[in-house]
Amino acid sequence: MTQEILKIKSISQLHEILNLDKPKHPLITVIDVSDIVITKDMLNVKTSANLYYIGMKGADCGMRYGRHHYDFGEGVMAFHGPNQLFYATTEKEFDENSGWMLFFHPDLIRNTPLGDTIENYTFFSYDVYEALHLSDKEKQTIRDCVAKIKEEYNERIDNHTQRVMVSSLELLLNYCSRFYERQFNTRTAQNKDIVTKVETILKDYYNSGQLTEYGPPSLSFLADKVNLSHNYLSDLLKKETGRSAKDHVNDFIVNKAKNLLLSTGDSVSQIAYDLGFNYPHYFSRLFKSKTGLTPQKYREVGIN
Repeated sequence: MTQEILKIKSISQLHEILNLDKPKHPLITVIDVSDIVITKDMLNVKTSANLYYIGMKGADCGMRYGRHHYDFGEGVMAFHGPNQLFYATTEKEFDENSGWMLFFHPDLIRNTPLGDTIENYTFFSYDVYEALHLSDKEKQTIRDCVAKIKEEYNERIDNHTQRVMVSSLELLLNYCSRFYERQFNTRTAQNKDIVTKVETILKDYYNSGQLTEYGPPSLSFLADKVNLSHNYLSDLLKKETGRSAKDHVNDFIVNKAKNLLLSTGDSVSQIAYDLGFNYPHYFSRLFKSKTGLTPQKYREVGIN
């Protein structure tokens, strides 16, 4: 029998489940990890929250998100969007671990500029092993942003509170974007290895006939092959090459098409089918968008 999933719909419900005092604000909260107690009956209870999560912890917190286990070093941050599955794996005593967890409800940012751009912060969909590692100075910058948010809902709630909190939250996320970019830069050698792996995966996919049989590989397929989340892989490729994962796939297909157009007498339709397109006009549209020429015109001109 499938275990029922506990669904958390509000900040108040979250506090109640964790046996914490009522939240100071209905749409956002910052929880001190040392205040949380995980009892035996709470272990392995699959839970899904309609909340955004930002957290910094100083040690293994005994939590799993999806299939992956948290393994925090000091000053490591992780992010999760609404409705992701998580559960506790180990019991935890009061004051056992340090750190903080910030949760906010989507309604907090609804009809705000941040609400319109929240999808741009793709690290909310990174896997836990793609966490953000911070320097001491960066940690203090993040703490200052969190302190401003706590100050707002602890000391004053007025007509400006929500706007100030959302602005502080957006500032926090923008700093995290900057720090993730720094992390990409400092891991450039490792990242270039992944770029090379992606190119090799695409070649193997083509040579094995999978492109013809199954069509172009999905971003999730490529991400699984290099053991990364699809958003992290896409951001990594964009940072290293200036091209998204989708661009890498499309460019690979167009380059193969160029070779086939100039080296074979196969019809454009046949080449389209060989490259995994069920409808040749989709192939022609992609080819023209990348080269400025239709496949037939490219063949007539005879350039490479």
